[in-house]
Amino acid sequence: MSRELHPALRAARLAWRVFDGACRAVINLAVVAVLLVVLVALMFPRGGPKVPRGAALVVAPSGVLVEQYSGSPVERARERLLGGGEDETLVHDVVTAIREAKDDDRIAALVLALDEFAGGGLTKLEDIQRAVLDFRSSGKKVIAVARSYGDASWFLAAAADEILLDPQGAVGIEGYERYRTYFRSALEKLSVDVHVFRVGTFKSAVEPFLRDDMSPAAREANLDWMGDLWRTWLDEAAAARGMPAERIAAYVENFSDVILEHRGDTASAALDAGLVDELVDRLAFRERMIDLVGSDRKKKSYRRIGFRDYLVAIGKDERPHPRGGPAVAVIVARGEIAMGERPPGQIGSRSTGELIRRAREDDDVAAIVLRVDSPGGSAFASEEIRRECARAREDGKKVVISMGSVAASGGYWISTAADEIWAHPTTITGSIGIFGMFPTYPRLLDRLGVHVDGVGTTPLAGSVRPDRPLPPRMERTIQAMIEDGYRDFLERVAEARGMDVDRVDAIAQGRVWSGIDALDLGLVDRLGTLDEAIARAAELADLGEDYKVRWVERRPGLREKLVAELLNTRLAAALAPRSALDGLLARVPAARRVLDDLDRWTRLDDPRGLYALSPLPAD
Repeated sequence: MSRELHPALRAARLAWRVFDGACRAVINLAVVAVLLVVLVALMFPRGGPKVPRGAALVVAPSGVLVEQYSGSPVERARERLLGGGEDETLVHDVVTAIREAKDDDRIAALVLALDEFAGGGLTKLEDIQRAVLDFRSSGKKVIAVARSYGDASWFLAAAADEILLDPQGAVGIEGYERYRTYFRSALEKLSVDVHVFRVGTFKSAVEPFLRDDMSPAAREANLDWMGDLWRTWLDEAAAARGMPAERIAAYVENFSDVILEHRGDTASAALDAGLVDELVDRLAFRERMIDLVGSDRKKKSYRRIGFRDYLVAIGKDERPHPRGGPAVAVIVARGEIAMGERPPGQIGSRSTGELIRRAREDDDVAAIVLRVDSPGGSAFASEEIRRECARAREDGKKVVISMGSVAASGGYWISTAADEIWAHPTTITGSIGIFGMFPTYPRLLDRLGVHVDGVGTTPLAGSVRPDRPLPPRMERTIQAMIEDGYRDFLERVAEARGMDVDRVDAIAQGRVWSGIDALDLGLVDRLGTLDEAIARAAELADLGEDYKVRWVERRPGLREKLVAELLNTRLAAALAPRSALDGLLARVPAARRVLDDLDRWTRLDDPRGLYALSPLPAD
């Protein structure tokens, strides 16, 4: 017997279905509309930012300076959406904007707004400082402004005509440091044994697992290269500022006494030391800029344009990929070196090798410049990338290495198959050495009452298990593999640099050198910038003056751009969940550093477990 619904209930159900269908249709139409708008914006960009006449170009770098963004556009957008990741600014973008603005009649001044700037390697700071000093030669004014300055931000500010500081601010210059977290005692308390195999007196990457402090050898090497960088920092900052380097050094070395003399007033202390020109708050700064470049009534501020909008407005928001005609290909190899496919910001044996191969197979490309900014990584992956460079040379392409802030260990390994190696004076390079590491924890299991036992058909079966002791025979075997890898490294360097192996061994041993020392030791051919290395590559390829510079990189497809644009919308940002851990780590930077350091070790993936990796950061 069927039960019929009351007419009123049937009407209500029908009304609900109509309402639900209408809502779904409206939502689907809204989503499609948003997709179409983003798609049209990507395919037919119009109505973008305009450059106001007589405006100030505002260079406000956020986060750290890098040679290449980390991750794909979608990954970066997702990180921003979830409140994670780290802000990054391409040094290429900053330098390009400043260079273009120098001769742009619409730009009347340059403002270095440095509140959100977190720093970068000295080579990157030098590139921007040179661009600022060149901009000043046009007669246009440069003003630096910040609530407070640190080492990196003041180095850039020193190139300005005026340095302005908030009355509540400070100039806190510290110099260079190298402190690490050491785990030996913690591992001992946990009954975890870390078996380390290495070659090189100075190969200190694995020291945190062997010691509770820095070894004398590592202390000596670190003080050596940091001393070179600090002296260069002082000399170049002082020259840009037009004051004696000794005066800056005295301020840093006697900082506590200086602040006490000023009864804790850090701003006036910086003013009296000549590190800033005037103490100005935000309101006064805005009024000063209105007097200089005029007002923008819509924004209720001075007439200005940010450097990212400026690059879009002049069509320079992407690195050039010109087609046709003789070219020098530039490939960025930034980050740690690992096997396989890796996202931007990391060097993968397959992904980076594919970029080199694309340049090699391009008939228009006569020379390749590989920009290396890497502390190293997998020895196997490093060798695969080196082979790609060697193959390019065999095919008649000139190959020039341009070292960035760091090109050490595996970063130096991949540099050996080149016609010439260029470094900045402040590049950190060398660290020619190999290590392997294998942790075991049977003692920990024993304390917990857990025991491992069994049989194998050969002595090798089950011998490399973290829950069993590492047999002495296997320890000797692994050490032999490490020593063989080190010999390979030495031979690669000896052949590339025209040295005998004993000479290379004497300057290798895992020791880190500055670019200045590397030139003296014969590890690099010349000191110079990326632009100079590109010009040299063109010269080696006999291209004359008429050639193009083509950046070879992974370019996102339309779908990837579309998803990234959607993730960057305000609606998506408003709906994004925030991680409590991210919030905590943002407040406790030391915790972030420890977790990042541990995460670094989890990414090691060499098939043989051999690593040419320095303890230095990638940037």
